[in-house]
Amino acid sequence: MTPEDRIHALGIWQGPIEIAPIAGGITNRNYLVTDRACRRVVRLGDDIAIHHINRRNELAASLAAHAAGLSPAVIHHEPGVLVLNFIEARALTAADIQDVRVLARVVPLVRACHRHVARHFRGQAMIFWVFHVIRDYAATLTAAESGYTQMLPALLEKAEILEQAAGPFDIAFGHNDLLAANFLDDGKRLWLIDWDYAGFNTPLFDLGGLASNNELSKDAERQMLETYFDRPLTGDLWRRYNAMKCASLLRETLWSMVSEIHSTIDFDYAAYTAENLARFKRAYKAFERDQ
Repeated sequence: MTPEDRIHALGIWQGPIEIAPIAGGITNRNYLVTDRACRRVVRLGDDIAIHHINRRNELAASLAAHAAGLSPAVIHHEPGVLVLNFIEARALTAADIQDVRVLARVVPLVRACHRHVARHFRGQAMIFWVFHVIRDYAATLTAAESGYTQMLPALLEKAEILEQAAGPFDIAFGHNDLLAANFLDDGKRLWLIDWDYAGFNTPLFDLGGLASNNELSKDAERQMLETYFDRPLTGDLWRRYNAMKCASLLRETLWSMVSEIHSTIDFDYAAYTAENLARFKRAYKAFERDQ
């Protein structure tokens, strides 16, 4: 069954529908569907165990995020399908988030995620522990005899150093995939979408991911941390944060290495691997200088 046939078969539409692919998804396929009454976003994607993606968890997080006022409403769901209310909005870019005025709007939304989504979450919840994910990805790559296998021992050694440096850890309910495109601006407010990797984690992982995914300057990082924690930045917090930022970049690198082998989505994962590996190496050198 094609994606279009699957969407037609949902039985929730009022009259004929128009289906338009939404570009950008690299773990699922997204479509804008228009019927005679409204527009909806349809996300098609099954569990991806190799990436720790569980669609029941994604559904529960999406429902909780909507109840917390952060994310669009879930209209319909069934295995492998999530239908969401369409928000007339523009996805942010990295350049947007680098703007200090936009960053000042983004940070409170991330903090609201950490403080409020868990209160609405129902059922078994995931833990997204980046260092476990890194080790698991390395094992997957080794088993697949990946071309990256020889570099894995050194990367895992660095991961162990980062895990020690990043503690002690606070725990909150995190989004864990703060790409710029997961923030929508409708002209009045921001929305946070795409809860594939949601789960309990340290807030510093989301903050590190927000900075690394959007290549924030050091000054912007300091602003982000002081806004989030509402207090002056300390040397200890800066060191712990930088360790988690490095871990975020390392996880993204290994994610892409694994995707090179296993993903069927048309995306240049090899280039994405190279880009993130280079960014990880730069960030890790900066982390070492600060120790």
